[in-house]
Amino acid sequence: MAFESLTTKLQETFKKLRGKGRLNEKDVKEAMREVRLALLEADVNYKVVKELVSKVSERAVGAEVMESLTPGQHVIKIVNEELVSLMGSGQSSIVFSKTPPTKIMLVGLQGAGKTTMAGKLGQLLKKQGKRPLLAACDIYRPAAIKQLQVVAEKLELPVFSMGDKNSPVDIAKASISYAESNNNDVVIIDTAGRLHVDEELMQELVDVKEAIKPDEILLVVDSMTGQDAVNVAETFNSKLDITGVILTKLDGDTRGGAALSVRYVTGKPIKFAGIGEKLTDIEVFYPDRMASRVLGMGDVLSLIEKAQDAIDEKKALELSKKMMKQEFTFDDFLDQMQQMKKMGSIGDILSMIPGVDSAKMKDVEVDEKEMAHVEAIIKSMTKDERRSPQLLKSGSRRKRIASGSGTKIQDVNKVIKQFEQGQKMMKQFSGMMKNPKKGKFKFPF
Repeated sequence: MAFESLTTKLQETFKKLRGKGRLNEKDVKEAMREVRLALLEADVNYKVVKELVSKVSERAVGAEVMESLTPGQHVIKIVNEELVSLMGSGQSSIVFSKTPPTKIMLVGLQGAGKTTMAGKLGQLLKKQGKRPLLAACDIYRPAAIKQLQVVAEKLELPVFSMGDKNSPVDIAKASISYAESNNNDVVIIDTAGRLHVDEELMQELVDVKEAIKPDEILLVVDSMTGQDAVNVAETFNSKLDITGVILTKLDGDTRGGAALSVRYVTGKPIKFAGIGEKLTDIEVFYPDRMASRVLGMGDVLSLIEKAQDAIDEKKALELSKKMMKQEFTFDDFLDQMQQMKKMGSIGDILSMIPGVDSAKMKDVEVDEKEMAHVEAIIKSMTKDERRSPQLLKSGSRRKRIASGSGTKIQDVNKVIKQFEQGQKMMKQFSGMMKNPKKGKFKFPF
């Protein structure tokens, strides 16, 4: 989970400020020393750390504690504002051309995730009503073109390819002509990368840029490379004058320093973030929301957006009616599980909830495999069993389900028990809604 270690250290630092009636210079100095160490350990660029700490210290020294806020909250407010400023103040969107197609050129080192990101970005724009075309301009990496085609096929996106015998410049120019003829209003150009920055790579990218005059040049950066990500960003920006950054693998980096550094050293906005391996795991980058996550304050807006995107409103309404009538079945249970999975990992969802302590989250194991076992158990039931759970009192039925799902009878018993407890809870809740004066709600477990 991104920023996990940084969030934990910052929260520990702010706790020490509790109970003070006024912040003095010594308090701030000690806190800022710990903040500085936490940021450096998170692989944040030292220049960024120096400026952030300097600005926070200047604002916090001698500051009166605001009404209804503790000193710790006052410092958090200042740090939050400076983090938002550091990462770009406002959300930056794609700049679309007034005369389609909009040309988006993806650049970066090999292994950063450009090809997969081309597909992710394409499906995101498709959901916004655009008609994107992916252009395969990486003619060097083995199977690069095939990888783009496979990704595009899964997302039902068109790909323009001329094989690996033509130059990237010719392919890029031809893809624009193809898009104009086929009513594609966005062209996403997947360019080649190298294991390291070299003159040959840069010259080729410069040639493509000059040939097609892209509306956007987005640098795809692997956030797990830490300080190297900053160096790469500086180099690409100096040669190509990039228009923005896409951070990939943000879910796999517990430090997250690249996200706090890249915007500062390039002066260019972070526009998107890759937050998982699924082809739908891409987010618009909001500096204020990211700052909130860094400080362990959650990210309610992103959580709501995920829910709105994943949960079928019609099904949700039908489910609420079933709950009130106590008609909740295993089919409904399975449907809810599948909709929850669309929102991403449980750990990522929990991290967006305000008040969830990241330090304590380490002790909470969210077993995704166990959810898969529950799903397998329910799918091994017959239609009648899923709709009429009372049939599952039979031991032979439970044995058959265990065998069919590759689990143990104890696992089947556990799932059925959890379902029955849920039904009891819904029954009590339904009764309470119909007659609010009739006693208090009691959990059945």
